[in-house]
Amino acid sequence: MSGGVDSSVAALELARAGHRVSALFMKNWNEPLEDGRCRWEDDVADAMEVCEKLAIPLNTVDLSQAYWDGVFRDFLDEYARGRTPNPDVLCNREVKFKAFLEHARAVGGDCVATGHYARIRRGEAGHELLKGADANKDQSYFLYTLGQAQLALTLFPVGHLPKPEVRARAGSAGLVTHAKKDSTGICFIGEQRFREFLARFLPAQRGAIETLDGRVIGEHQGVIYYTLGQREGLGIGGVRGAVEGPWFVVEKDVRRNVLRVTQGHDHPALLSTRLEAEALSWVAGTAPRLPLRCAAKTRYRQPDQACVIESISDGRLRAVFDAPQRAVTPGQSVVFYAGEVCLGGGIIDRSAP
Repeated sequence: MSGGVDSSVAALELARAGHRVSALFMKNWNEPLEDGRCRWEDDVADAMEVCEKLAIPLNTVDLSQAYWDGVFRDFLDEYARGRTPNPDVLCNREVKFKAFLEHARAVGGDCVATGHYARIRRGEAGHELLKGADANKDQSYFLYTLGQAQLALTLFPVGHLPKPEVRARAGSAGLVTHAKKDSTGICFIGEQRFREFLARFLPAQRGAIETLDGRVIGEHQGVIYYTLGQREGLGIGGVRGAVEGPWFVVEKDVRRNVLRVTQGHDHPALLSTRLEAEALSWVAGTAPRLPLRCAAKTRYRQPDQACVIESISDGRLRAVFDAPQRAVTPGQSVVFYAGEVCLGGGIIDRSAP
């Protein structure tokens, strides 16, 4: 029970279906916000109101050490390497469906339920992870590391519902979270000024912003604070000899402490037709037979992109796309699909034209 509308309605639906429901609130981040409060304090207050309304017990569990060790250390390490990690994927793998699931089982739970927009199809051959019915909210991208053991003990009670219907059901039931804004920002850390937040843990040095031909046109605040394809926050003014228009990040050279940029939203330097991925995870427990024609997403909410995946070596694969992909970013996840079925995915290591 996160204190948001999705987990609130998940609990509501389970209670209405006759399940014995207990709520668990995770405290995963105890660092205070700028005003001295912890973000979880407001959320747990909302969770308590929902649970009182539904007449279900609420307990809390402090998993901040598991979050730090399993998610945040990796998050910092990846940024230090100049990559852009996805903490939501790590949090699902290491905290929600590992430490949290283990705790829930230890205190007597038969399974866990969350407010994720995804579905599970159970069959004799195993469990399949399906996209959420609401294409605008589908969260299967963040869940691709779940395997058979986790899916067997998991329920997604709102995965078949569109988001407006979830809010409507919360409103009809008188739940205080019915109009609560969706959480954004870093998983469990929330909405903070990202550059200032990261600088608390990874101080960085200013350096040159260069064009692709090596001309210095500005100064960056630290290459680790930027991501490929980024347009905002570069601080590049009028450049002699260049047309008026935005600049985009195309490379982060951590060794030289140089940020390389170019103009043009779809400049060839931002486009890739292939990528290599590592740290592979397959929902079925074993890799599908490769090569395989399927679809892929290299970022959340991206439309499915047709590709062929092929093995490079044990634990690594190559995805070759039918159409060029923009700003394929090392450290992010590439997730593979066969229609509505999420097959699995991996971490992007590199890309090529």
